[in-house]
Amino acid sequence: MPQLLRVQNFAVSQDGIGAGENQTFERPFGDVVDPWELMSWAGATADWPNRTDPGGTRGLDNYFTRDFSHNIGAEIMGRNKFGHQRGPWADHEWKGWWGDEPPFHTPVFVLTHHLRPSFTLADTTFHFIDATLAEAAEMAKAAAGGKDVRIGGGVSTVRQFLDAGLLDTLHIAVAPVTYGTGLGLWESPDELDDRFEHEVIPSPSGVTHHLFWRK
Repeated sequence: MPQLLRVQNFAVSQDGIGAGENQTFERPFGDVVDPWELMSWAGATADWPNRTDPGGTRGLDNYFTRDFSHNIGAEIMGRNKFGHQRGPWADHEWKGWWGDEPPFHTPVFVLTHHLRPSFTLADTTFHFIDATLAEAAEMAKAAAGGKDVRIGGGVSTVRQFLDAGLLDTLHIAVAPVTYGTGLGLWESPDELDDRFEHEVIPSPSGVTHHLFWRK
């Protein structure tokens, strides 16, 4: 089976916004955008990895929550997903938003023009690379042990891989909110239909799941 570059469980608003501008430590998703509004459908499911109490919903949304890590051997993310710092690394003590046990459980390749040493937290190792998208994809595939590579975001990173024609599949969850401003993935999901097969699956939670796979 070929290794795929996948976008999985990536959430945007009805107007395609996945993050706000002016990211800070206090506002990881920037101005305007509330990450819980975008991701509450996943947080309500039984298999949400951060769930600490029993219960949660089953069904369609839970299927996608479970699928987040299925056959994923590595992730590529942009520097803005990893943290709020810009420019040269002033603080090597910053090791991401996720605490001592990040949810990735694989090698993670962080795209940046400012390198720093790799480090490991639990079973996740972060590597900082100054590479083209195609080079990053080859590094991640080599580290993935034959499994797929997830393109984890943020919005600009997903958009760049999309524009470069490197993505094989996408799962985009469109939440029932509108922001009007911010970093957009698209004007309309239909603009990808020239390159991808496209299936739309509404969920009782109010979110609409858009599945794309390369033609």
